[in-house]
Amino acid sequence: MFSKILIANRGEIACRIMRTAKRMGIATVAVYSDADARSLHVRMADEAVPIGGDAAADSYLVIDKIVDAAKSSGAEAIHPGFGFLSENAGFADRLDEEGIVFIGPKQRAIASMGDKIVSKRLAQEAGVSTVPGHPDIVPDADTAVRIAAEVGFPVMIKASAGGGGKGMRIARDEAETREGFLLAASEAKSSFGDDRIFIERFIEEPRHIEIQVLADSQGNTIHLGERECSIQRRHQKVIEEAPSPFLDEETRQAMGAQAVALAKAVDYQSAGTVEFIVDKDRNFYFLEMNTRLQVEHPVTEYITGLDLVEQMIRIAAGEPLPLSQDEVTLSGWAIEARVYAEDPYRNFLPSTGRLVRYQAPAENAHVRVDTGVYEGGEISMFYDPMIAKLIGGGTTRGAAIKEIRDALDAFHIRGISHNIPFLSAVLAHPRFIEGRLSTGFIEEEFPDGLQPRALTDTETALFVAVSAVLQHRNMVRSPDAAGSAWVMRIGDNDYPVDVAVDGDDCMVAIEIGDAPVRQSISSGWRPGEAVFAGSADGEDIRFQADRLGIGWRLFHAGMQADVQAMPRRAAELSRLMPVKEPPDLSRFLLSPMPGLLIRVAVGEGDEVKAGEELAVVEAMKMENVLRAERDGVVRAIHAAAGDSLAVDQSILEFE
Repeated sequence: MFSKILIANRGEIACRIMRTAKRMGIATVAVYSDADARSLHVRMADEAVPIGGDAAADSYLVIDKIVDAAKSSGAEAIHPGFGFLSENAGFADRLDEEGIVFIGPKQRAIASMGDKIVSKRLAQEAGVSTVPGHPDIVPDADTAVRIAAEVGFPVMIKASAGGGGKGMRIARDEAETREGFLLAASEAKSSFGDDRIFIERFIEEPRHIEIQVLADSQGNTIHLGERECSIQRRHQKVIEEAPSPFLDEETRQAMGAQAVALAKAVDYQSAGTVEFIVDKDRNFYFLEMNTRLQVEHPVTEYITGLDLVEQMIRIAAGEPLPLSQDEVTLSGWAIEARVYAEDPYRNFLPSTGRLVRYQAPAENAHVRVDTGVYEGGEISMFYDPMIAKLIGGGTTRGAAIKEIRDALDAFHIRGISHNIPFLSAVLAHPRFIEGRLSTGFIEEEFPDGLQPRALTDTETALFVAVSAVLQHRNMVRSPDAAGSAWVMRIGDNDYPVDVAVDGDDCMVAIEIGDAPVRQSISSGWRPGEAVFAGSADGEDIRFQADRLGIGWRLFHAGMQADVQAMPRRAAELSRLMPVKEPPDLSRFLLSPMPGLLIRVAVGEGDEVKAGEELAVVEAMKMENVLRAERDGVVRAIHAAAGDSLAVDQSILEFE
């Protein structure tokens, strides 16, 4: 077994690999860019080696620097994590030449499966079902339009060296094909240094279901069941679970057998994932093979009891698999939610900045948090926007949903925008609970991102009751105080309340319309705590509560409400206060996110039509096209290509 390994990655996956390595008694070496000098993975490692500039192209993607770090530290092996160099065949080949063990598959498997065109041909030869499409590289946009028409719309435009949702576009007509080809090629060039594109048929109502495989150097290959990864946005997975609520045992075994056959066809050695598209009739088609550890691997670990990072290390050290296919057992259910630095209320625009508050939910047998950040750390514009992965498990799917929803309610992040309210809304959606999923779920159910909705009467009563208890505990510090009376205002509605207190137990009488409501709240919450945990009429609840002026901003189950708390006379007088009107910014094109201005497509004096491209902003490795919302004339340009933009910074102004 290795005595020291280097992790050629950053963030949560670097930290996750270190935890397993340390449990195995293996020393760890971190590498870090200038932007990551104070990151969590650097703090966790036994040693840390700087490797260059902020951008990945100047640090994490430079093979020479990674190799030099391994040599200088005496690391015997390198684990690449996922992303960066994890599926770079040249990297694996170079390590072999240097006598450093690559904790992953051999160069041939990476090269053949990393090229989506080659991998599709190999899959067909191995008897694996494949999606209809064009077998060769598409050289330009005109050819893409012609091929798409031949394959039949809709089509998927994909980067041959792509992954993680980068370099992928769905096109339903010629115009979308032309634009999609150019954007996919540009993203692929930026992310992978390879702008080769191919086209295949897009399967309608698809599910994304993948099979986890393990293979050792002795020729033993097994699969560990499937993961359902259909909840995606821009082809980037958001929520994953194991097993799938859709597959039957016959389909599961058939998919597993094909995944194993493909792995054997390329002499696979390590952990890998064979991804399939599955239609509404459970017909499945090979999508790609990821020759690395997947982001969503923890859900498989939960239902199998195996540590996949440990297995990768042991396989790389020449050890055989610890079990056969007949010994693989799947038990329970697990769901993973990816917590991203993005604003779901602004169509998921990226968010960067300092984590002013960061308090993850407590881990236990059913809740796991994989993260690479800490309170006071920075979310950088240079890398993936993931903050953490939250995993909830249970004996049934319903139990797993409850665990992860409760944990999301307790996940406290401030200083940047994040997608926790959206994750909570997805997990509470009837379609998700029923398991009626597809890769179009988010686009269909949340086309404009997460939109605030009005609370129901039941929800209003709960929010009012909790805010009343918060207000009582905050304002009446004496433990002998028996109760208090307030008016709680949500929006334009006032709710008089009376709070009767007996220790940690509170009875809140609420006036909602003509129907008085009594809500029993029990909690040990005290001022200064970020999470209000307790029960409401005997049911467990968790709220996040921020002091906001004369009241509270509450977060619960994907919902948010600002509640003002006032004495009753003050509530009456506040109705006489004038309302301040917000400024009119409709004449300006504002950057919806912090990022790099790639180009401005118009000039001063140009007439533009609604829908016309105005500018392109790159943030967190994605290019975002900003379009005109209506016809107009450009009065002034306030930013130029190459400028770093702050959120809401003016790019141009209309007359």
